Amino acid sequence: MTVQELPGSAAAAYRPTPPPAWQPRTDPAPLLPDPEPYRVLGTEAAASADPELLLRLYAELVRGRRYNAQATALTKQGRLAVYPSSTGQEACEVGAALALEDRDWLFPSYRDTLAAVARGLDPVQALTLLRGDWHTGYDPHEHRVAPLCTPLATQLPHAVGLAHAARLKGDDVVALAMIGDGGTSEGDFHEALNFAAVWNAPVVFLVQNNGFAISVPLAKQTAAPSLAHKAVGYGMPGRLVDGNDAVAVHEVLGQAVARARRGGGPTLIEAVTYRMDAHTNADDATRYRADSEVETWRAHDPIQLLERELTERGLLDDGTRQAAAEAAETMAADLRERMNADPVLNPMDLFEHVYARQTTQLREQAALLRAELDAEEEAR
Repeated sequence: MTVQELPGSAAAAYRPTPPPAWQPRTDPAPLLPDPEPYRVLGTEAAASADPELLLRLYAELVRGRRYNAQATALTKQGRLAVYPSSTGQEACEVGAALALEDRDWLFPSYRDTLAAVARGLDPVQALTLLRGDWHTGYDPHEHRVAPLCTPLATQLPHAVGLAHAARLKGDDVVALAMIGDGGTSEGDFHEALNFAAVWNAPVVFLVQNNGFAISVPLAKQTAAPSLAHKAVGYGMPGRLVDGNDAVAVHEVLGQAVARARRGGGPTLIEAVTYRMDAHTNADDATRYRADSEVETWRAHDPIQLLERELTERGLLDDGTRQAAAEAAETMAADLRERMNADPVLNPMDLFEHVYARQTTQLREQAALLRAELDAEEEAR
């Protein structure tokens, strides 16, 4: 029976609206993002920002910029198979990572090496997957950093699953899942947000809207007012933040993490930023965007924005600036030296750390490879 076939006379049967029992499950107004991205730098709010936090963010941004440059150079030298640079997006990476506690989990995409390094991961280990040497290069459980995810958006349901399990166990843990604007067009994104909201999971979704999904601009992916508006459809709050303002990113992420930890559920955050470099070293960005567009965004560089604030407050002098640059150069030199050493690889490692207990099929495959390796050794 439909709502137009209710018992009674023909005149009384017609109802233009659903029965009174229907009500919105959630008031949408508090979930809507602000009309403009939230900013701190360049506003009155910057005056109350913690000086220690500002200086830490600055040092990490400088180190991140140098890390991107060195990793890109390693691809040209054949030491890395591929590298997706996050130059211009360092504020998103660093601000998000520093908003987490040690007990929390980070679920990064393939572009989020800086977030993993800012969280304490060895810079070389963060590149091992992109080098093609190992599955991950680090122990996810030890560092609370999930493997850098190359399939788009598949890490988001994993983050929801871990967060939901932590809530059921009573663990005081929050999961942060990072994704690009292109990943929001994947089904995993929608499934993850839906389950997170239904389960009230302690998870935060950070979308780095850098303008392009490889060569596809955002306007060809969605007609929504913003990606943050998508949160309302799932029953969670959406936040819009200037992704080049490291202080604003840290503040917004910190608030969302704290909300999730106290049982408030998930939040979707869109950080508006820009990918200064090409998608990867295999991409020619000049084919789909103008140099003038890139130069416009250089005027909103995250390092320059923070430097201006630090200088105006007397927190950044030549000595502090030089110390940050030297620390970044030391990291780059160590990264360069260690990446230039040829690794000793064992093909049998392919079967390690796939399952806690190897399956029958995996054991059979390992035995076949072992037999081939032994045969090659005997033939020498």
